[in-house]
Amino acid sequence: MAERRNLTTNRPWEVQCGYSRAVRIGNLIETSLCSPADDSGTIRFPGDVYRQTQVCLEIIGDFIRELGMDYADVIKTRIYLADPPKWVEAGKAHAEIFGSIRPALGFVYMSGFFHPDIAVEVECTAYRPG
Repeated sequence: MAERRNLTTNRPWEVQCGYSRAVRIGNLIETSLCSPADDSGTIRFPGDVYRQTQVCLEIIGDFIRELGMDYADVIKTRIYLADPPKWVEAGKAHAEIFGSIRPALGFVYMSGFFHPDIAVEVECTAYRPG
């Protein structure tokens, strides 16, 4: 049986909702939906899809590196947007990191997020053959 590693942070929602930021089992990592928030829960760059996508991807990079993988191991990303025409801005930030890696990508359009300053959230799946 593969070892399970849960990555948690001090962000306020994890304990409240009973989840981990990321989970690694064997060669697979799944991240939770990542908000563009700092450790205190303050939303960064309110309403700016491009900058918020960058922040989410930076945070995700930190999570997956802490669990022993890197961006090159990401096989799928999912970007959640409240304003569908803003996919171009989110896609630009995504391409800056993943342009040469080219994981599968899905855009999901939301009616809104849990905080009004959030314009985008991101999650990913990473896999490293063993």
